[in-house]
Amino acid sequence: MSVLLRLAPTKWLADVFSARPSYERLPVATAHSAGPSQPRGRTHGIRRVCHVVFVRRRLRTLLVVLGLLAGSTVAAFLYILSIPLPPLYSRFHEAELGLPQHNAALPLPEGKEGKYLWVANHASKCGWGNAMQELFLNAYLAYRSDRAFVFDNYTWSRDESDYSIYNLKPIPSRIPLTALIRGTIVGGPFPAGDHAPRAVVPEYFYKVCEERAIIGSYAVNGPLVDPSAEKLMQTWSERMKPHRCVEVEFTPPEVFDEHLFADARRLLDIWPHFSHSPIVQSFSWSALVELAYDTNRATISPTISALAPPLSAAPLSDGLARYTRIPGLLALHVRRGDFKGHCFDVLARRSIGYTGFNSFPSLPDRWDLPQDASDADRREAYAEHCFPDIDAIVRRVEAVRASAAGRGLSHVYVMTNGAPSWVARLKAALRKKHAWAHVASSRDLMLTPEQKYVGQALDMLVAQRAQVFIGNGFSTLSGMVVMLRMAGGVPPDATRHW
Repeated sequence: MSVLLRLAPTKWLADVFSARPSYERLPVATAHSAGPSQPRGRTHGIRRVCHVVFVRRRLRTLLVVLGLLAGSTVAAFLYILSIPLPPLYSRFHEAELGLPQHNAALPLPEGKEGKYLWVANHASKCGWGNAMQELFLNAYLAYRSDRAFVFDNYTWSRDESDYSIYNLKPIPSRIPLTALIRGTIVGGPFPAGDHAPRAVVPEYFYKVCEERAIIGSYAVNGPLVDPSAEKLMQTWSERMKPHRCVEVEFTPPEVFDEHLFADARRLLDIWPHFSHSPIVQSFSWSALVELAYDTNRATISPTISALAPPLSAAPLSDGLARYTRIPGLLALHVRRGDFKGHCFDVLARRSIGYTGFNSFPSLPDRWDLPQDASDADRREAYAEHCFPDIDAIVRRVEAVRASAAGRGLSHVYVMTNGAPSWVARLKAALRKKHAWAHVASSRDLMLTPEQKYVGQALDMLVAQRAQVFIGNGFSTLSGMVVMLRMAGGVPPDATRHW
């Protein structure tokens, strides 16, 4: 009934649901009342007919509105039920639990006497780019402080349900990190000669760390004024020194928050050591992601020889070095959907520039918007660099193709969440402007159900290997591609932005 009261005025609802007959609510003339010259019976009849028609019309409108609401709800519910439930990656969870370092009897620096760092308040309900950049720095903090990193899932929702709803579609609430990546971050071995303890899962952490220090991020970060990443590394390492097991309290803020990742000046002071650490250099994509690449490599770039060995067969110990560049391939990161609101309603209003990992000083493209720019100029700049339309994309591609780094480009791969019809128009526009040998997009890939929900990692692998990459300077996903390319020794002029 509360819904009904919100949908309709109280007075006429009272009329509709009243038990009194309608004629009892009509005014009754008396001998002393003035009235029209019509006969009394005729007046009452007209009033009664008008009242019944009026009430029934309102009641009919109410029933139509309720019917539409109920129908829409049922239709949405049936639509969601018609979509197959996504996989839960149980085999990856089981493999993580079975890692050999989950043995309390192991000698130092592992086992029950080892030191551990569990960042319980890690990011959740965010895109993979945001989660990944924080993951790298959390793991690097553990490495810098001689602790085993405790890695969790890529988490959309911490609720008990295994599934969440996003854009009216079910998605996994949690995906094990080993379905996305490999390396020291998720329990892989460190290079020979590096005796750092291997990463473990929370279940093992709680087993060997029944006594642990729980430290709130605000207690450490709060007194610091705009600390750099290096300052945070030093401060946290010193704060954790007296404790064998440390759990970062499950309260905000994060150890490394969004403001740090948005500011290159604060973020990149750790780059010289961070970029050469095994956290970065031993990184590789998961077997699931690499298999998806091998399956689709003819779609991604037909220039790759059919006789070339599959990527998934390359030695895992090579880390970043396994991802050699693909000659002739131009990768484009084109965000659509809700990113439009992010560009204009958040970034433009606050005059926010490129993210930290998109702002290496050696990169050729910088964000340079005058502080006194008019609203119209500001909106135009964000439209071109943050949410470019098809014409702007084609112009930028042609400019990059004409550059020294763009010589020999022959194939285009568009990593995008755009609607298939929009992507088709973009591909047609690219082909119209230049005779590309091949143009493909994320929408053209053939993926298994497990690969579908880690498809963003496959896009990043392709962009990481492209001869030239044009990314979105405001996107953390583009930023992580840029970071991996820089750490892998790709020349800066081969990494561009819109």
